[in-house]
Amino acid sequence: METTIQPLDRVFLHLGPITIYWYGVIIGTGVLLGLWLATREAVRRGLPKETFVDLVLFAVPIAIICARTYYVIFEWDYYSKHLSEIPKIWEGGLAIHGGLIGAIATGIVFAKVRGLSFWKLADIAAPSIILGQAIGRWGNFMNQEAHGGPVTRQFLESLHLPDFIINQMYINGQYYHPTFLYESVWDFIGFLLLLALRNINLRRGELFLSYLIWYSIGRFFIEGMRTDSLMLTAHLRMAQVMSIVLILIAVSLWIFRRVRGLAKERYTD
Repeated sequence: METTIQPLDRVFLHLGPITIYWYGVIIGTGVLLGLWLATREAVRRGLPKETFVDLVLFAVPIAIICARTYYVIFEWDYYSKHLSEIPKIWEGGLAIHGGLIGAIATGIVFAKVRGLSFWKLADIAAPSIILGQAIGRWGNFMNQEAHGGPVTRQFLESLHLPDFIINQMYINGQYYHPTFLYESVWDFIGFLLLLALRNINLRRGELFLSYLIWYSIGRFFIEGMRTDSLMLTAHLRMAQVMSIVLILIAVSLWIFRRVRGLAKERYTD
């Protein structure tokens, strides 16, 4: 007998002609929670309360546009024939690396305009960013995307996952690796790690660089399990390439800033 499992409803709410999807609700929740945490920490670090509210008003829209643009570029064979689908971000298709590039660029410009240290802002924001990523992956879960290769139901049960996750990983007659979950857990552990590193009082910028290194290590290995990767070539997954590049950049900046005396200030200074 064929197994019949209904996926979870992707729609959160209908408001007349407006449809609100779980994907957007979950990502929005991650942004708001991250903003709340960053604002609290900014006040503790002596910055005006509205600093991160102002930053987010610019950074979030730009990050979403960059995340979508990044995704569309690498899936251009499809979107060139379906131009009307490019704006449909509620169906998924936001590349984290594209969003990260947009957010960092916005942060650099914002810090320069406000006369603030970019590294100080980045350190404060780092735990919020990775927590937002941990939460956001559940938007992929609702859309049944960002999963890995085929597995059996017995394998998923051996992970002691609740039925609602196992059932949602049943897609078109096949169970799949819940790679969204692996990355979400990795990111949440990274969030706790960054909170602990605050107490070590690293030099300015090194908390953010720690985030880049931690996230990129996990993403590199988890990406290798996925079936929907954006590809640079027939054999190179773009996210893995970006992960290696970010690790090299972060380690190089860490060493360079210490050698050149550019990281004398501490996190709590």
